[in-house]
Amino acid sequence: MTAAQPDTPHDLVGVGIGPANLSLAALADGLRRPGRTGAAPTTAFYDQRRDFRWHPGLLIDGATLQVPFLADLVTLADPASPWTFLNYLKDRERLFPFYFAERFHIQRAEYDAYCRWVADSLPGLHFGHQVDAVRWNPEHDLFEVDFTQLDADGEAEALGRTHTRNLALGIGTAPFVPEPLRPLADAPTVPVIHSADYLDNRERVLAAGHVTVIGSGQSGAEVFLDLLRARPTGRERLTWLARTASFAPMEYSKLGLEHFTPDYTRYFHALPETVRDRLVPAQWQLHKGIDTDTIAAIHAELYRRTLDGGWPDVVLTPGVNVRTAGRVATTKVELHLEHTEQGTRSRLTTDAVILATGYQERPLTRLLAGLDPYIRKDSAGRPRIDDHYRMVLDPSVTGSVYVQNAERHTHGVGAPDLGLIAWRSATILNALTGETPYPQPTRTAFTTFGLDQREQHPRPAAGDLLPLVEHL
Repeated sequence: MTAAQPDTPHDLVGVGIGPANLSLAALADGLRRPGRTGAAPTTAFYDQRRDFRWHPGLLIDGATLQVPFLADLVTLADPASPWTFLNYLKDRERLFPFYFAERFHIQRAEYDAYCRWVADSLPGLHFGHQVDAVRWNPEHDLFEVDFTQLDADGEAEALGRTHTRNLALGIGTAPFVPEPLRPLADAPTVPVIHSADYLDNRERVLAAGHVTVIGSGQSGAEVFLDLLRARPTGRERLTWLARTASFAPMEYSKLGLEHFTPDYTRYFHALPETVRDRLVPAQWQLHKGIDTDTIAAIHAELYRRTLDGGWPDVVLTPGVNVRTAGRVATTKVELHLEHTEQGTRSRLTTDAVILATGYQERPLTRLLAGLDPYIRKDSAGRPRIDDHYRMVLDPSVTGSVYVQNAERHTHGVGAPDLGLIAWRSATILNALTGETPYPQPTRTAFTTFGLDQREQHPRPAAGDLLPLVEHL
């Protein structure tokens, strides 16, 4: 019995519609513009959510992106695209107000609105579709993608299957809850919530007598500042704890930012696996610190509350680990703390806890179970990813599986950065089409990150670095 011939396959199916795959969809749509030579790939993108939403729980009033507005979905690869942020403003008749506002860093809520404008207009996006499994069909040289169509309540409505020559995985990250706090976060009585759900629980948290924020990154700082501004002077009853040795600013110097360039990504990818694994945690301040404007706003708000001679009822303590935690009756939480430098231990009783403890890549194991025999892995069991963002697969698989924001172990701290998503999408589409519809710059940083990168840039003059290196 022969298998049924699949329907006309797509050239690319995307799983997940966050900013990364939305960027890929927008740039793929650009290949269908009139006047372009070459066939445009056929695409379809699936997401289980009913519509596009970008970190809705953290769209705090006034909170801004940490990247300039040029880091939209397409501009750094195709500034003439109809899907740029500036074209969104033009469509909304807001271009002149934005011009006079002189804002290089836009608000998070505005970025979310821009992305929803793109998602509402692009063809080939299928929300309310949960992808359940993917597998390789060697008889047809195609990937099979099984999905469940969901109704408005998120319940299964119909099953479906589509076929594609290539996949793009953009399922994003999930909130991370440290092990000692997981039992508390699962129980409904005392608010112990991740910052990803902050706005949905804001009123409930504001009503709590004492609130503790855990985490020293940007999200923790924004939540702490919002709570501080909402509570009365002298009766704030706030505690902010962090594992880091200080409430540190994000590395935002001009040369420091060059770690988020294609030049650094290529350099990092070429390093040995052991070196890459050592570098990523050491570079936390490149992406886990706090924006200096937010630090300044927190200090200004605290200072304002001292004008009458008192001090705000606020505790800010870095260098603290939460060892264990438990509930006190049904109304409070007890945190067991350890100060890493002092070696001392203490207990803190609180009425609500906000976990600004970051995000982690969603595991691909379950989704890719049908592909597992074909996936080549590194010494830690992680998929190997080549420099075109393709999983390294068995040669018998003729299609490609591209990954988005799941390659920090191979491409470095820039993997989740919004400023690199257009470049990554362009890299994927160039590889997919076998052409160069989106030419990319040969150099993007003033820094030369490795001695073996010289051939990518103009050779030094005589007597410069090259002869010196040859004599070492």
